[in-house]
Amino acid sequence: MLKTGIKGYAEVTVCQENTAETRKSGTLQVFATPAMIELIEEAAWKSVADELEEGCASVGTSLNVSHLSATPVGMKVSCQTNLKEVDGRRLVFSVVVEDEAGKIGEGTHERFIIQSEKFQKKADGKLNH
Repeated sequence: MLKTGIKGYAEVTVCQENTAETRKSGTLQVFATPAMIELIEEAAWKSVADELEEGCASVGTSLNVSHLSATPVGMKVSCQTNLKEVDGRRLVFSVVVEDEAGKIGEGTHERFIIQSEKFQKKADGKLNH
């Protein structure tokens, strides 16, 4: 059973592949906001994955995040998540993202626990419409 207080962590080094220019979220050689979102989701889903029932997974449903500061190529970025609320299948995480100089992002991330096979089948069903 999931309980609040579960912490997650993920990190990445800023490289050409995750810059705003490459990710099409801008024109600069800095850590892209979409890459920051991916890092947040990675830290969150991995933190609870081992606690879920067999055949279940979590999917991201909401983000309310501020990207506060730019990070140049070559710097390491890390994300820490903290499971703050468990409401049935709904999970709410607080998130903090930092580079080697300090905080660059913060906010909340919501995920829902789903039955993997049923979820995939429903998504794949869209191909027939």
